[in-house]
Amino acid sequence: MGLAEERRGRVAGSAGGLSRAVLGSPDGAVTPGGRGTRRFVRLLPALLIVGGLLFDSLAPPNFTAVPLFVAAPLIAAPFFSRSRTVRTGIASLLSVIAMRLSDGTSTQVVPVIETITVLTAAVLALVINGVVRRSNEQLASARVIAETAMRAVLPTPAERIGGLQVAARYEAAQADEFVGGDLFAVADTPYGVRLVVGDVRGKGLGAVETVAVIIGAFREAAEQERSLEGVAQRLERALAREGTRRYGLDAMEGFITAVLAEIPPGSATVRLVNRGHPEPVLLHADGALEVLAPSVPALPLGMDLGVWPDRSDEWAMPAGATLLAFTDGLSEARDANGVFYDPAARLRGRIFPGPEELLSALTDDVRLHTGGRTTDDMALLAVGRPAEGQPERRTTVKIVGRGDDTVRN
Repeated sequence: MGLAEERRGRVAGSAGGLSRAVLGSPDGAVTPGGRGTRRFVRLLPALLIVGGLLFDSLAPPNFTAVPLFVAAPLIAAPFFSRSRTVRTGIASLLSVIAMRLSDGTSTQVVPVIETITVLTAAVLALVINGVVRRSNEQLASARVIAETAMRAVLPTPAERIGGLQVAARYEAAQADEFVGGDLFAVADTPYGVRLVVGDVRGKGLGAVETVAVIIGAFREAAEQERSLEGVAQRLERALAREGTRRYGLDAMEGFITAVLAEIPPGSATVRLVNRGHPEPVLLHADGALEVLAPSVPALPLGMDLGVWPDRSDEWAMPAGATLLAFTDGLSEARDANGVFYDPAARLRGRIFPGPEELLSALTDDVRLHTGGRTTDDMALLAVGRPAEGQPERRTTVKIVGRGDDTVRN
């Protein structure tokens, strides 16, 4: 066996060991994308080191694989943990030293410079890793704050309000995003159970602030206004005041699509005022479904392009029926071929025990339709009139420090 063959054998043997040392086991690596992308990023530093060893063993002496060894720790730095970044840097440095010892050039000027270059890259990779880790911690803290603020602004309604069954869901487009502009609220008022589902144009803290304005105005107006049309006008005025406070909101940037509903006490009906929002659907106990389209289309709230009186529409809502209102994150969800999700077509003919089961099945069906690739937030609100003879569910809540139990309907 010649010197070249022996050198190639030593390099090939060390490549496998170095690959295992770099890869190790998953230890909190931060890798982007899907499963295939994560696997590739996890393998890439080891592939660079192994590729560098093979290249150096096969290439002529005047060619060098040092750039590959420099790149390995730098690629590991933003995606891997500190320990894996250290292991990758050490593996790169040892690979260069081993190569130069094997060819007897370790004390020459160029190999020494190559070794110093790889060492510098490894140290720089540790610095980059530390910066990325601190940034991720700050981002995680900001996400927790955003989620807390969103839950404070948009609390989950009770399971039963005014004798009706209620369920609500807020599905963020991204699993780690909590701040959005979708909203819902339910209130038990002297005029019946009133609810609103809306979608503020835009995202971020500005959208959350507008959500807070709308929900606050709705809760006050729902208690005081005799008509659903009056509630809609109060929301319009609240947006106008907010626009003045912000020194004027752009009409095309500050609008909100919303649907308001009212289910009067002792009446098997539901009234709606729709302000440019996706049309709710009414699911009956036998699986029949109605799309509640407004008789007269109206502009979204806050779009001051003219004055039109609000007009409510009324539909029968018998026992066992469920009203489902949603934002366009549901109706505009697309599959891989760009086909929109059609809630009416997907739900027609299906029977659900209650609103909670309806929303659970609906969110699962949307994920199946989109393959988990949603691009917009989604707010869902379902209000059901219990079927005749259906037992009322009661929830027992322990009051800490009182020593007693409180039963809520």
